[in-house]
Amino acid sequence: MTPLFPVTIADGKVDMDLVLQLYDRLDTAVWIFDFDHKRYLWANKKTLEITEAESLEELQSRDLAADMSPAVEQRLRQYQQDFKKSDTSFSEIWTLYPKGKPKVLQIAMSGVRLRDGRMGLLCEGREHHEQQPETLRSAEALLHTTVMISLFSRQGEPLYRNTASRASCVSLETQFHEQFVHPEDVQSVFDVVDRERSLKFVAQMKTNAGAKWHELTIRACHDAVSGQDAYLVSEIDVTELHETKERAQYLASHDTLTGLSNRTYLQERLTQILDVAKRNDRTATLYLLDLDDFKLVNDSLGHAAGDALLQLVAEELKTLAGPEDVVARLGGDEFLICHLEKPGEEEPGWFGRALLNSFSKPRMIEGKQRQIGLSLGYAHFSDDGETVDELMRHADLALYQAKSDPNNKCIQFRDRMRRLRDEHRAIKKDLERALKEDQFVLYYQPIACTRTDRVVSGEALLRWQHPERGLIGPDEFIQIAEDTGLINDIGNWVAEQVAKLQRRMHNLQNSVPLTLNVSPRQLSDSSFLTLMQSLPLETGCTPGRISLEITESVILGDIPNARETLATLKNCGYQIVIDDFGTGYSNLAYLHNYPIDGIKIDRMFMEDVESGGEIVKLILSLATALGAGVVAEGVETVEQRSWLSKNGCNRYQGYLYSKPVPEERFLSMLETQSKIAAM
Repeated sequence: MTPLFPVTIADGKVDMDLVLQLYDRLDTAVWIFDFDHKRYLWANKKTLEITEAESLEELQSRDLAADMSPAVEQRLRQYQQDFKKSDTSFSEIWTLYPKGKPKVLQIAMSGVRLRDGRMGLLCEGREHHEQQPETLRSAEALLHTTVMISLFSRQGEPLYRNTASRASCVSLETQFHEQFVHPEDVQSVFDVVDRERSLKFVAQMKTNAGAKWHELTIRACHDAVSGQDAYLVSEIDVTELHETKERAQYLASHDTLTGLSNRTYLQERLTQILDVAKRNDRTATLYLLDLDDFKLVNDSLGHAAGDALLQLVAEELKTLAGPEDVVARLGGDEFLICHLEKPGEEEPGWFGRALLNSFSKPRMIEGKQRQIGLSLGYAHFSDDGETVDELMRHADLALYQAKSDPNNKCIQFRDRMRRLRDEHRAIKKDLERALKEDQFVLYYQPIACTRTDRVVSGEALLRWQHPERGLIGPDEFIQIAEDTGLINDIGNWVAEQVAKLQRRMHNLQNSVPLTLNVSPRQLSDSSFLTLMQSLPLETGCTPGRISLEITESVILGDIPNARETLATLKNCGYQIVIDDFGTGYSNLAYLHNYPIDGIKIDRMFMEDVESGGEIVKLILSLATALGAGVVAEGVETVEQRSWLSKNGCNRYQGYLYSKPVPEERFLSMLETQSKIAAM
């Protein structure tokens, strides 16, 4: 582009004044517009007439930015960019508003380089005489609309672009198919439009602002200039809507914490993998994975550490999984991997063992080294199931067993697991019925003095009086009650019965302290604490004559707020005793932080007594340091009792004195003991 006025004209025979006079004689309005400052730089007389300006100076003084709409400003910026890119021109119908009066002009616009190097706008305007209202308004709307409107020839060449289309396109010469991010997807679009006359679809387009999603409407028409077949294309930017929709779909099918697939997406994706395996005669293995002691991490380090652990596991699983595999988080700390075995790979289950091995070393979580333990259950397609639901159920059964097996943490489904599950379901239903029909009974095992052989206490032990199977011991149903949560209701019933018996014995004047077992799950249940606080008022029992036996796992921190709960129970007057001591990993530091009144030495250490009893001596020393009483369990011989008495253990429990007996039999033993003492 060159300056509007040459330095010399006709070898100097025509001067600048003559040129300006010629422009003033034109019946066409000619002016130069400053894009950057929104002002007229120069104009001929016709322009002054149209704009109703008193003089060129008055016209130049007008600040057009003062009442310029954002749409017009955007159009002007687009013209400036167009002229910078290429030597092009446009002819459009514009409406100017000098002193508020509309003036419709057919304006030819082109770029002109100003002497300071900036791009200016050269305009040639003639009054548009065909000033039908609809024509004017449609022309104005076409300029202002944000809808991108283009006209293309049958070969895809651009014939016309409105302002919005020019602002969006990468180049004014860009052909129809070249606008698409994936041009191969639209090769036959014009053929469809020829047949259907119109077409609407959403596609990803190349624009000045990068790839955008546009909704396109294409109609077959004719070019008003040449009369040839053409295609009118209107485009609306729907990127935000499309991304919002994609985001919603992503959130619906993915876990927000780990970015893995969630349950919603699984059915469809797993079905696809099984179809691939079936068609290609390959094995697909579905693994369910659960973190060991995840609750302990959450409770001891906080939920932020728990989240960090889940994210770490998710990243590791994605790294180990193949491109055809599915990795998902099912919820909590449970994950799923569906691994498509390759021909010639190792025996089935190798992938699960590889997963376990990958977590064999401690990892840094929130600045601390943590060992991450896993339990895996898996099922093969199609040996262990032919549908997604079957494989999920069977892998879950295998996972259940892996979680309870300390030696084998990666277990394949076996049919016997299904039978065991069915048995557990039947027992669960029977347990629910037992609660409703009052089928539980309490037996009491005496705790005696090692020196006098007198009963000094009694432990309440649960039995189930099954209407068909007879009396059932706790080993057959307690674990199922724990797993199903029924232990809370059963435990509450036990506590109420023990409290009532303690009150009854007090009235009979042959009272001894009683103990009852409290499971970790009960301590996690707020209703248990509420019940224990209310029992003295409701039953008249004396809390100081009731001991609550807990396991070492409670001391080790598996139960949230365990210390606070035990402290509250202690403040109510109850005694706290650690049951089966020595089978866990308690140490003096842990025990010292808890309100411990007593320790029960596990029966396994009675064999140690026969070989010197060094371990039992150590436990007795520990109890002395804590100021806790001691009861030895599982005492079956006179020699064991004598050793305990000589070494400072004053109470024992076991078959040597008595097996657990029904409540009335236990009361009878106490009554007989009282009579003998009175003689």
